Amino acid sequence: MKKITYSQFFSKHDRKILPIIRKATVGIAGAGGLGSNIAFSLVRAGIGKLIISDFDKIEPSNLNRQQYFIEQIGMPKVKALRDNLRMINPFSACEIHEIKLNEENIPIIYKNVDIMVEAFDKAEMKQMLIESWLIRFPEIPLIVASGLAGFGDNEKIRTKNLGNLFVIGDETAELDDEISPMAPKVGIVANMQANLVLELLIKNSKR
Repeated sequence: MKKITYSQFFSKHDRKILPIIRKATVGIAGAGGLGSNIAFSLVRAGIGKLIISDFDKIEPSNLNRQQYFIEQIGMPKVKALRDNLRMINPFSACEIHEIKLNEENIPIIYKNVDIMVEAFDKAEMKQMLIESWLIRFPEIPLIVASGLAGFGDNEKIRTKNLGNLFVIGDETAELDDEISPMAPKVGIVANMQANLVLELLIKNSKR
């Protein structure tokens, strides 16, 4: 694998905001369609550190929307994602946890993040994370996704701000067990989540 220098990688990054991004730690709960796409965007932006948790392994059906490759089928998602992120940007740290998240381990794993991002598929996991996070860390922003099934309806995808809770999606398109979400809409929502991470990091640094 070819090697590049720090100055080469960051030569086109905004010098005014790069120091803020470089010292930030962002948590991502889930390494599937949302989580892998969010992580890709944040390491390209130069984020200092990601903390990512997931207990799943890569399946062929994941490849329609998740940032993995055929030869990685069967690998734990967090390990494959860490490998892929290093190939993009070796200067961002990636701490991984191959574990199913719950109310007990979330505060331990993510206690030092500047921003938390929810990237689960299942509604009950989303709700669990929201409730436990708002109780334990109400002062730390939490960005969640809601409504990303299907395709089209770009104009319906929006961001709702509820204090330190941010909800991105159309909030109506529910997932179907028979049909996987599609890459374009998942990617849009994931990148809106990543974009909001950067916005909040810059905004909060000026306080």
